[in-house]
Amino acid sequence: MAEDTPTFFGVPQALSKEDLLGADVVIIGAPYVAGWGDQYFGVDKKEWLHSCKRVRQQSIRYRSGYIQDFDLDVFETMKVVDYGDADIPPEASYAGTVSNILEAQAAVERKVKDALEAGAVPIVIGQNSPCGSYAIAKPLSESVDGPVGMVSLDTHWDANTADRFSMDPRIAGSGNWKDSVYKNLANFHPRHLVEIGERGMLEHPDIVRRYLRDGAEFISGWRLRTELGIEGTVKLLPKAFDGTDAVYAHFDLDVMGGAGPAPGDILGELAEPIGMTDYEVIRIAHESGKLGCNALSFICIPPGSPVMYRVVVYCIMYFIAGLAMRKS
Repeated sequence: MAEDTPTFFGVPQALSKEDLLGADVVIIGAPYVAGWGDQYFGVDKKEWLHSCKRVRQQSIRYRSGYIQDFDLDVFETMKVVDYGDADIPPEASYAGTVSNILEAQAAVERKVKDALEAGAVPIVIGQNSPCGSYAIAKPLSESVDGPVGMVSLDTHWDANTADRFSMDPRIAGSGNWKDSVYKNLANFHPRHLVEIGERGMLEHPDIVRRYLRDGAEFISGWRLRTELGIEGTVKLLPKAFDGTDAVYAHFDLDVMGGAGPAPGDILGELAEPIGMTDYEVIRIAHESGKLGCNALSFICIPPGSPVMYRVVVYCIMYFIAGLAMRKS
């Protein structure tokens, strides 16, 4: 770890695959931003790239792993280790060549695979696809024989048929990683997808309707507000778990848009109305843990806001609390 970067909550640092033995949860950083140049959607890439460090820094402001909401200290039940950041070449975030992207993706896959082989749940603090999405879904898919479900929070479906930055079919990029999952990973199917948070006029109708025809459960921002509420939304999460051997929870935090504790414009052009609140996102993380989720990752963590980094800390800790409740 860098001199100014603590481990998450000060947990032990895992330096090798052998250090993961006996761990319940493995924290992994994936500092990667897509595309070419110095900005991503109008925000300096340096701000995006700091997310892994900032989440860890914010985590150590808390006194312990004791969550008073549940009268539960997660570290009394769960062994958590921090496996550091994947060995992603820094230039991959500024020069989006196909070789750079694939090298970055492979670096994350290796760490996620190590965690899964140790019998642990990997939690990846990322920033862009494929390093914060496909690089988790692929090794999870390869680790089981049966179907894999997904709980996905996002403002965008990320289901276009090509990566807009590279236009290369090998790249599961920020706009097409979900399409790549369902094309390339045979044990993922939309019938086991619970998609939450998209809203408004951001998608072509054929993309959304195709997933609906294939059986996905879609909870738009509007449906969450007007029909289900958070309690009704939580009751639909088991669709991703029923009849599956593993479940991947993907949290793209642009889903919070302009809602929650920080101004929407810190996301640059990615902010949208009718965003989810911090409580709703944290609650879904917790309930996913209680249901036995096998991997969790974050992308598009709003940059430059301490309270938004704390939202990620809460998501991780309440998710681990859910795992602890299920374990005990």
